[in-house]
Amino acid sequence: MKKIAVFGSAFNPPTLGHKSVIESLSHFDKVLLLPSIAHAWGKDMLDYDERCALVDAFISDLDVDNVERSTIEEKLYQPGESVTTFAVLQALEAQCEDCELTFVMGPDNLINFSKFYRAEEILKRWAVMACPEKVNVRSTDIRNALQIKADVSHLTTPKVWRMLVDKQYY
Repeated sequence: MKKIAVFGSAFNPPTLGHKSVIESLSHFDKVLLLPSIAHAWGKDMLDYDERCALVDAFISDLDVDNVERSTIEEKLYQPGESVTTFAVLQALEAQCEDCELTFVMGPDNLINFSKFYRAEEILKRWAVMACPEKVNVRSTDIRNALQIKADVSHLTTPKVWRMLVDKQYY
């Protein structure tokens, strides 16, 4: 049975905090990063394709072979609607019958987990793992620093930092 960690986040942008979570998931056969295509609670985010490019650069900087970006949310997305964690896990389970899925979330989502669509059923059907960052860097820290033209190279990976500066995101 293949063990897969499903790590959904806005990745708005990816941070060293995200990296520290991923490093604690090395015991999984595969770690899927899922940038949210349409946030369930209407969070304002950089365009999805731009965040996917940032996640791809982030993965490249990680230099590990068990991490990849999932496109499952693109397949599930209906304009004007959010893509729920329940729908994501159900679709991933249908794609891989010989897999054990674990939904990974940060401490901010753990607080709100009861608000997730079909939260109780998620807990019954799949493993759920709250994984605090070992490096306390939030995407908000990067966005706020970029707004005042401060250096963020110490808050994210080199390729993500370079893209943020070159494309003047946020």
